[in-house]
Amino acid sequence: MIPDLGKYQGEVLASYAVTLGLLLGLLAISWFRGRRVAKALREVEERRAKNV
Repeated sequence: MIPDLGKYQGEVLASYAVTLGLLLGLLAISWFRGRRVAKALREVEERRAKNV
């Protein structure tokens, strides 16, 4: 159910779409960066364990 937005319906829905796209992009970037950092941390911990 979409509420009646009057003559600005296109602009409002476009702004919702852009906002949703930006949020999904930030989520994806955070997820990929988190995986990369976790991998780097595991590698550092493995090197440290070998040197001790």
